[in-house]
Order: sequence, then C-alpha cells, then structure tokens
Amino acid sequence: MTKSLISLTAALALALPASAQEQPNLQSSSEVVTQSSEPAPSPNQIVAEAGGSEWIAIPAEDLLVMTLAPDAEGDAREVVIQLMPAPFSQGWVENIRTLARAGWYDGISVNRVQDNYVVQWGDPNYDNPEASGEAKPLPQSLNTVPETAYTVDGDAIALSVKLADSERDLALEHGDALAGTDETTGIILANGLVDSYSQAALFGNGWPLSTNAGDAAEGEPAAVWPVHCYGMVGVGRGMSPDTGSGAELYTVIGHAPRHLDRNIALVGRIVEGMEHLSSLPRGTGDLGFYTTEEADKRTPILSIRVASDLPEADPASSSEAVGQDTRPAFEYLSTEGETFARYADARANRRDPFFIVPAGGADICNIPVPVRRVGG
Repeated sequence: MTKSLISLTAALALALPASAQEQPNLQSSSEVVTQSSEPAPSPNQIVAEAGGSEWIAIPAEDLLVMTLAPDAEGDAREVVIQLMPAPFSQGWVENIRTLARAGWYDGISVNRVQDNYVVQWGDPNYDNPEASGEAKPLPQSLNTVPETAYTVDGDAIALSVKLADSERDLALEHGDALAGTDETTGIILANGLVDSYSQAALFGNGWPLSTNAGDAAEGEPAAVWPVHCYGMVGVGRGMSPDTGSGAELYTVIGHAPRHLDRNIALVGRIVEGMEHLSSLPRGTGDLGFYTTEEADKRTPILSIRVASDLPEADPASSSEAVGQDTRPAFEYLSTEGETFARYADARANRRDPFFIVPAGGADICNIPVPVRRVGG
C-alpha cells in the first residue's frame, strides 16, 4: 500500500522546477547556464536579497551565550548556540537551560578536540580519561530522557520544501521516494534530496531533518529526526541506555558524522563564533581528549547563559558595546519561502561565473540554513 513519506496525515509537498518539468534529469541545470546571458547569482547574493518578511526571529529563550576565556592575544571569545525548538529533544533542551541558569557550566572547559569530528566541553572530571578530581554535582531536577526521544513521530511535524521556479505541486509518496517515476526522480536528483541515511532529508522550521515512512504493518511508525551537520550541537553520553543529561555537549567540526543520527541527542547548532571552537588545538589522547601533559590546552568556559536572561542592549550604546553581556538577537531564513527555494537550488546547482559544471545535487548538510545577527 502506498503511504505518505512523512505520515498518513501530513504529505510531503514538493514543487517541481520548471526545467525539470521539461527534462527531469541532471542536464537541465547546465542548460539553464547556456540559455541565460546574465550571470547567475551566487547563493550568498540570493540570501542578501531576501525580504525582511522571509526572516524569522529566533526567540531569546532558544539562544545560549557561551563565553570562553580570552585567546592568547587577550581577545574575547563568544559562541552563540541556538537550541532546538519543539518537538525535538525537549527533555535535554530543558536540562541545558536548567544547567545554564544554575551556573553549572561556569568554570567547565573544552576537554576534547578530535580532528574532522567534534569539539566537546563539560566538567573535566566527569567521564574523562584524564580526570584528576571529583565531578561537579548535577542539579537534582534534571530530566532522564529515554532513547525513544532521539526521534519524533512522523505526524508531529510536516516537512516540506518549495523548489525554485515552481509551477505546480506534487505529493511525494513512499513508492515515488524509493523507486520513483522519472519525473519524481528528476526532482530529487536535481535538488539534492537524495539521502544515504534515510528515505528523505528535508528542512522543517529552519532545521535539517531526516525521515522514514514507517511501516504500519510491521509496527514501525514514521519518524523524523535532526541530522549531524557541521556546527550542530549534541549531548555527550556513555554506553546505552545512558542518553546523557546535557552536562556534556559537543559540536561537529568536520565532515557530517551522519552515522550518529538517532544514536545521540541533537539539541542545537552554533549560529555565531564557530571559529573559536573549530580552531582549537587537537588533543592527542584517545578520541581527541587532552592528555595530562596537555592540560594547558583545555579552553576554560567562563559562563553559559540563556540569552533571555541577559539585559537587552541599550540602543544608544556604541556598536562595540553590543554583545558584551547583553542579549543577542538572531534571525533565520524561512525554509518555506521563495528565497530559500532559490538559495537551495543555487547550492545544488552552482551557476555563478566561477563554476563550470553544476553538480546537480547537494547533501542536505551542504545547504546550511542562513542565520544572521540583527540589531548590532
């Protein structure tokens, strides 16, 4: 029986590119280049032209401000994290806010930097092969989150994507996604929706997500989950059934480790200051932990605060003062808007002057959702 890719009640809506309507194959994108006399805009140009109505404010309650110790030159280092909104990973997200508001993160450190993989921070005396003291006690009110929370039911969120130059919509059914009519296959290949780790990888509410269709006959419900792209933030844990509390966190600094999807909780992404983490010295211990001899390489974390708990910046303050213990503000580009459709198509098929051959597709992690700071 044919089933919806997301759920029986929420169909996955795809819009067909005009070029794919005529020729649903990879050559259609290169034909566009030869037919146009004007240079095609780059993805960044497309985003820069987005109207204000296509940008969505990130609630201050969903932002964390992590202040690292100054660098060797004495320059301040601040990292801003956007926490995942409902329905994803909310038990862990609540724990993270609790830990931040209790000041628990103050004085922890970056303990692990594994090249092309992750940067991990937490209490250096907890689950650290080089621990030398007692671990910090955790607040008593933290949630214990089950492994089932790594995914959400398929009917909890409707995933959709509007593709560039659309003239009509298609309902993508389970059979189409896997075997595919020529038309549907052309859409997927031309717009980067093929995924090696799930039946489809799409965007929902500004986040990269994966999904399967499920099989009611086999008792397997449709499911949706966030994916391990560069800059995503996850929860460190021990062996199953431990799922971690949020006291240890990591961010991806290399090629997307998608094998971790559905095995570890993802709770957010870095929206500013990624360079302060990705450039840290690599550890030489197991899994990139700093050895006892490398203790001086650990970067102290001075504080982590929920942005809504910080004072708003004084509009009369100088631009240099904005960001110093004040509430940051960020927006993301709506993944359901026309600009994102053009941007995603441009990421999958680079037609701007530097490029010779459009790729014809892109992994979902190579279509990062644009995020911008506002008000300072």
